[in-house]
Amino acid sequence: MTEATAILRTGRKFDQVLRGAREVFMADGFEGASVDDIARAAGVSKATLYSYFPDKRLLFMEVAQVECKRMAENVVAMVDDCKPAREVMMIAATELTAFLVSDFSQQMFRICIAERSRFPELGQTFYEAGPQNGQRKMVEYLEKAVNKGELAIDDLQLAAEQFSELCKVRIWTRAAIGVQKSFSKAEIDEIALQAVDMFMARYGV
Repeated sequence: MTEATAILRTGRKFDQVLRGAREVFMADGFEGASVDDIARAAGVSKATLYSYFPDKRLLFMEVAQVECKRMAENVVAMVDDCKPAREVMMIAATELTAFLVSDFSQQMFRICIAERSRFPELGQTFYEAGPQNGQRKMVEYLEKAVNKGELAIDDLQLAAEQFSELCKVRIWTRAAIGVQKSFSKAEIDEIALQAVDMFMARYGV
């Protein structure tokens, strides 16, 4: 059974199921999340939950896709292509840096690592919905900026990936291994600023 045919994305309780699943996955991880707990958190019966998601993996993947898509859409909505490239990059860097160290992003990452041997599709889904999707949207913007003469980039894909890595400096590793669990706006803004400064120093015109 494929994901496309298995998931029914209509019905008034669909969003309830996603909210409940997000809450339980965040608290208990993938392995620790029981269908009973998810149904209880969602305020639906197990039968209703199974009518939408016959497999817990599908539910996890849907939660990851929806959340990552929401983040990407929020950033796109904030971007005005008429603004200078540096200003656009600062918006993207600030939002991306904050998302990378968010509780959701870190928990999804830990789940994907923990389950990579048994369920590699979990990681694949999170990668496609998160990093890959974000990089694709960044490439689209960078191409526009290059065409306007604001940036000089030969390899757009590489530049997009470099930008993502710059937004991880210092804080992402600390978050991933649990050395630091919360980050102030000032810390996030500083990493974003340094990321944009370095990116523009390399690719700015």
